[in-house]
Amino acid sequence: MNELIIAFGLFLFIEGVLYALIPSKMKNMLKKIDMISDAQLRIGGLIFSVIGFLIVWYFKN
Repeated sequence: MNELIIAFGLFLFIEGVLYALIPSKMKNMLKKIDMISDAQLRIGGLIFSVIGFLIVWYFKN
């Protein structure tokens, strides 16, 4: 459980740094998400979830 809280904190830190350093680019990126279909977002989310899981699994073992 401790690792999950640390991972969430790291996620918030990285997101915050991106918005603090390049706010205009982040706003443009969020506007472009509307142009991507739901199916493409779903597939991308699944791919990144699997990659993230494999990274965590590899380093925890």
